[in-house]
Amino acid sequence: MRLQFLVSTVNEEVETLAQRMNLQADAIVVNQCDRNEYREYTHEEHRIRCYSFAERGVGLSRNNCLMRAEGELCLFADEDIVYRPGAAKAVIAEFEKNPDADMILFNVDVPKERQTYHIDGYGRVRWYNCGRYPTFSFAARTEKLHEAGVTFSLLFGGGAKYSNGEDSLFLAQCIRKGLKVYKAPVTIGRENGRPSTWFHGYNEKFFYDRGVLYRFLYGRAALPMAVRFLLKNRTQMFGRQQTGEVLEKTEEFGAGLSMGQAFSLMRKGIRMKE
Repeated sequence: MRLQFLVSTVNEEVETLAQRMNLQADAIVVNQCDRNEYREYTHEEHRIRCYSFAERGVGLSRNNCLMRAEGELCLFADEDIVYRPGAAKAVIAEFEKNPDADMILFNVDVPKERQTYHIDGYGRVRWYNCGRYPTFSFAARTEKLHEAGVTFSLLFGGGAKYSNGEDSLFLAQCIRKGLKVYKAPVTIGRENGRPSTWFHGYNEKFFYDRGVLYRFLYGRAALPMAVRFLLKNRTQMFGRQQTGEVLEKTEEFGAGLSMGQAFSLMRKGIRMKE
């Protein structure tokens, strides 16, 4: 099987990117910057095709990568991922072991404060538990994605109207279109710590945007899923506020909102008008 990395980046020196990321296969790089140009080079006998576009939006970047993908398998990536030796072979091996899989999600180590998931066993990913996985965990059979006509939302994610969630929406779309999505407890790389491009604390925008995301992600189940989200993450997001105690505004807890205020904001986002 032939694997191809699909790398989304912003204002990068693309000529050194393959070495810094330890890319072990051909790659398509979409670099969002202030110019439009194309460059190509070889890294350890792998073809690295670099497209620079004067545009913004992570969903747009992912789509530009995906529409140009031609490897039998594709692995979505960000510029701050460094892959382990043998990562490409490990991804290919999992697809060879599971010919039924259209997509497989893998572990990528991230700083503890940014961790949203960890895969500790094999299994199927369903609509109700697909909301935690970042795009850089996704590998797929390219032809299956093209046949399904799936794309990343242009409304969510860095550089878009709403903070984040383009990864969850893409995964949910794949599942709705009948693609079989699995997870594997295989770690393929690590993320270098960097400031988030969209997270600025648990403030009003965070919870409102999360509500909008849940509207599109879960439909009629959005409200109970919002309650589940708030309860599951209450210590991280509210600290002692979960007991009703009001905290002053801090960097750790963002805007110092109570859980009730957060729910109201999420409900407002869920009920947003078109």
